[in-house]
This record gives sequence, structure tokens and C-alpha cells, in this order.
Amino acid sequence: MQNFDYCTPTRLLFGQGVVEKLPEVMSRYGKKILLTYGGGSIKKMGLYDMVKELLKEFTIVELSGIQPNPKYDPSVLEGVKLCKENDIDVILSVGGGSVLDCSKAIAAGAKYDGDPWDLISYKVKAQAALPIVDIITLAATGSEYDCGGVISRTATNDKIGYVDPLLYPVVSFLDPTYTFTVSAKQTAAGCADAMNHIMEQYFCEDSTILNDGFMEAGLKSLMVNAKKCIEDPEDYTARAEMMLTCTYGCNGIYSLGNSPTGWPLHGMEHVLSAYYDITHGVGLAIITPRWMKHVLSEKTVDRFVKYGVHVFGIDSHQDPFTIANQAIEATYKFFESIHIPMHLKEVGIDESRIDEMAKHVADNEGLENAWVPLLRQDIAEIFRASL
Repeated sequence: MQNFDYCTPTRLLFGQGVVEKLPEVMSRYGKKILLTYGGGSIKKMGLYDMVKELLKEFTIVELSGIQPNPKYDPSVLEGVKLCKENDIDVILSVGGGSVLDCSKAIAAGAKYDGDPWDLISYKVKAQAALPIVDIITLAATGSEYDCGGVISRTATNDKIGYVDPLLYPVVSFLDPTYTFTVSAKQTAAGCADAMNHIMEQYFCEDSTILNDGFMEAGLKSLMVNAKKCIEDPEDYTARAEMMLTCTYGCNGIYSLGNSPTGWPLHGMEHVLSAYYDITHGVGLAIITPRWMKHVLSEKTVDRFVKYGVHVFGIDSHQDPFTIANQAIEATYKFFESIHIPMHLKEVGIDESRIDEMAKHVADNEGLENAWVPLLRQDIAEIFRASL
């Protein structure tokens, strides 16, 4: 078991109707709010009007139009500009993980005099950040309970995971009823994203019975409840359990004391969605079984056996490689069963830029230090197997 230093300062307010506490929460952080959100979904569900009514005694400046795979230009830059021009006290992020990821970059950039990309690219360490409160409307990224975000810079085909302890939300509002209107497609992609967060931590060199059990339960919870949510979008119990399982995804609690893994699947997928702007969870689902096949060996087979037996209930009396391959096939079949396209060609990615993207990953993601080291040739092979 590895040493660790762990702190999660985020307050979670979970359950139906908790947003009524918004004025009380926001008043602790100031009167001038930057309200960040994406498209029209929060307006269609009535959440936008509710927030505006609850905060009618506050000064609100709005930044809308934040996209999935949130963009440095214009969203982060525009948000930083609005914060500085309006002397913003606190950011309120309303929407999914992309809105919150963007808000985190804005929060740090608002307290920095230089180019905010200096912070995102780790050229400069942030010294301060605005407080962030969020209302989550999509179960997927876990950004509501961690200090990281992912930002895309289209001009350079970069998609960078930016992590800083200053960026934990101070309060996250989690009302599962706000996920009732999430489409089957988005629910499936969110499930795949959250499952991958767990798998990135599960497949490691050094783990514990406690952590393995927590993560195995998380994977089973996501698979069962995602199907329930797709079949009945207003199943509160399923939506609630899926939301909480997703919330735990990236804040480290699943794997305290485990050895690091390098998160190779995210390293590879970030490049796919940077180049082609595909849905992150879909990209992860496509490459995950191919990565599993690529890294399966005498050294890794026991981990895949445990995964197969405990997550999918595969017969443990079989040959280890038989179990491992059945587990990989079961992973593929699950994603397929919730109607995720399982080939890159189905989402508009062909052979033409495979080598270029593999080089980008190899040069920038440090996957030579992953649980199973991946070099440029390995990455290209995984991408080609995913076509």
C-alpha cells in the first residue's frame, strides 16, 4: 500500500430540492457572480429561471455557450475577461462537467495577470483562484468532487488535463432530478466516462482488497443503473446512484494507497477528441477493449482475471487467459449494449491521422510511465485496432 496525502474540501449537497439552499451558500462567497452554462438545456428544464429567481438579490454576469470538450478560445478567455472587468467574487457553474471544467480554468485565470494557458499547461503555478459553486445536470465526469478539468485548445490540437488543489469546488449541488432529461446517448457516454475513470485506477501494480471492492462495486453500479436510466429516464433511484458513483470518479477516493497508473486511456482519448471533437465517453469506450487486448500478458493477466470474475461473474475455474479474454469481450459487449458506436470510423475518424495522433500522445502524455508502458508504436496499434 502506497503513502498518500488526501484532502477533499468540497461540500456535497445531494438530493431532490437541495438547490433551494443556493442563496445561503452563495452569500458566503460574495455578491458578484459569474454564471457559466452551456446551451439551452438548463433553460428548457426551468433551472436557469430558478437560479435567477433564487439569486435575484445578487449581481449576475453570464457566460453561456460553453461546449463539450470546452474550448480555451473563446470560453476560458472570455470568462477570465468577464471576471476581471466585473470584479467577480464567485463562479456558479450550472450544467455538466464541461461547463465546470471550463469554470475551473476561468477561476484560476481570473487571479493571474498573464496568459491563462500558462496555468493550464503548467508553465506557471496558480497562486489563487476564485471560489466555484456548481449545480450538476449530467452524471459523468466527477468534476464536481475533484480539482481538475480538461481544456481543449483547437489551434494546437491540445487537450490538457489541468489539476490544481485550488480548483476544488467549494460546494456542489447534486440533484438527480436534473439528469432526468439527459438523453439515452448522453447517459451512455457518461456511464462509459465514469467506468473508465474507475478502470484507470483499477488496473495498477499495487492495490488493496478495500479499493478493489470499492471499484468493482462502482463498475457494477454504473452498468446496472445506466441501463435502468436509459430504459426509464425518470427512475430517481437509478439516476441518484449513478450520479453519486460518477461523483467519486476522479477525486482519488476509489484508489487511496494504490500505485499510480498514468491514466493511459485518457491520454490517448484526449488526442482523439482534440483532433476530431468527438464525445469523450464514446472515444473512451471505443479504445478501452483494444487497449485491454494490447496490454494483456503474463504480467497483467491476473489483474484481468480479478476484473472478469468480480465485475462480470465469469467462472473462475477456467484458464486465466480465457477468463481475461472473456472479460475484455464482456466490456466491449456492455458498451455495445447501451448503443455506443464501437469503431472510430463510426465517429468520423479514419486512418489518415493515426500516426500524427500517436506521435502527439507519445510526445505529450508520458505514457511510457503507465501501468503498461505505451510507446508511439503501441499507441498507433491501439488506434488502428479501434478503427
